Amino acid sequence: LGFRYPGHERTVLRDIDLAIAAGDRLLLEGGSGGGKSTLGAIVAGLREPSTGLVLLAGLDRATLGLVGWRRRVAAAPQFHENHVLTATFAFNLLMGRNWPPSERELAEAEAICGELGLDDLLARMPSGLMQMVGETGWQLSHGERSRLYIARALLQRVDLLVLDESFAALDPATLQRALSCVLGRARAVLVIAHP
Repeated sequence: LGFRYPGHERTVLRDIDLAIAAGDRLLLEGGSGGGKSTLGAIVAGLREPSTGLVLLAGLDRATLGLVGWRRRVAAAPQFHENHVLTATFAFNLLMGRNWPPSERELAEAEAICGELGLDDLLARMPSGLMQMVGETGWQLSHGERSRLYIARALLQRVDLLVLDESFAALDPATLQRALSCVLGRARAVLVIAHP
């Protein structure tokens, strides 16, 4: 496949041939401006390629529809492309799922938060998962937001998880903990990072 941004002559991606199978753990790294995030966005269904075809279990996005594609692929885009809404922490975690969540879904969210090292944060927040966060609520650090985005993607229970610079704001110990959670829970994962 290939990709060129509308109105630009420069091709960002050219002759990309990639297959991701169940159980794969892929790391895509390279310098800034190399097209890593663009490829991740195409795989996640957030962008369409200019040329070529992206298939998921043999079906293209037009066949599956955008909703069908996103039921199978979830992304945690780069920090500046992701958001914490002014709502409860649980709402921010479980976006894209049925609302209100069941006790089982809340327990799953709390378990993933624990695996990602967010259990201390939940213990500090007076209302735990039901704490209001965002612009007018509890303020989250860069690393806490990154792990919220990872948890949000994991909680979608998809076939493929695309994590774009999701670990960049984490200290080494937290990174190990978060990576262990992702590798243990994701069916397949594409991690995009700088070298």
